[in-house]
Parts: sequence; structure tokens; C-alpha cells
Amino acid sequence: MRTILKLHRSLLDPIPPTPSDCVIQTFQPGRDKSEWLVLNNKIFTHHPDQGNWDMKDLENRMAEPWFDPEGFFLAIEDKKIVGFCWTKIHHDFTNQDPVGEIYVLGVDPQAHGKGLGRALTLAGMHYLVGKGLKQSMLYVDADNEAGKALYASLGFN
Repeated sequence: MRTILKLHRSLLDPIPPTPSDCVIQTFQPGRDKSEWLVLNNKIFTHHPDQGNWDMKDLENRMAEPWFDPEGFFLAIEDKKIVGFCWTKIHHDFTNQDPVGEIYVLGVDPQAHGKGLGRALTLAGMHYLVGKGLKQSMLYVDADNEAGKALYASLGFN
């Protein structure tokens, strides 16, 4: 049985700077859709929600009112996308300020161990702070030990 954890973090607490040794740029649909889709499916091959996407799946998400390419970060190495952090802002909670979500984070398995997941998550968090948000959240599978360790190191609980 799959167990999903919902973690939270105040964006009012200090956030470390995004490391400067990573090349991070924002998603440009006309340039990045196809390459991103291939990487997403490579990373999430066996994931029930994020894997096996086709272009229509991506375009449906991009048509959502919450989609903002400025909040969709790509790590680039040798002119290739090797990781990403896609954020989402929830404006629809009743009697609550908007909340920023680290919607999906992925790093090419061949690029693991370089700190890209941390750098991308930090870029996403700084973006959410720049939007004036006070709270952030994310979902992670309970058996994703690497993800849980990363998020705990960044103050999510």
C-alpha cells in the first residue's frame, strides 16, 4: 500500500541561498516541453502519478490556472536538462492564505549526488517567497528515503 506524506515549512524562516555552481533556468514551453517530458518519464518510470506522461498530460497541467513557467526551474548541464523543480501556488484554500507547493522535483539518475535536488528545491522556495507566500508544502512517498532526508534538511516536517 502506498503512503504519501504531506510536509510543511514556513517560508518566514531563513532559507539558504541557491548554490551558484548550478546552472538553473526557468522552463520555456516552446523550447523545453519535449526534452522535459523525456526526462520526467525517465526519472519517474515506475511512479503511479508522475510517470508515463505524454505531451497531452504536460499540456493539461500547463493549461491549469496555477501554471507559471517562472516557477518551473530546470537544472542544465552540457546544454541538457538534468533536473527540475516545478512549483504550484494554491489560492483556493478556504480561510487561509495562499500556500506554495513544491509540486514535483526530479533529478536524472545519472546526475544524482551533485546537490541538484537541493539547489532546485531552494530555487523553488525562493520563488515562492518572492511571490509573498508565508507557507510551503509538498507531498512525498513515505518510502522515498532520499527525498525525505532532503526535505528534512531544508526544514520541511
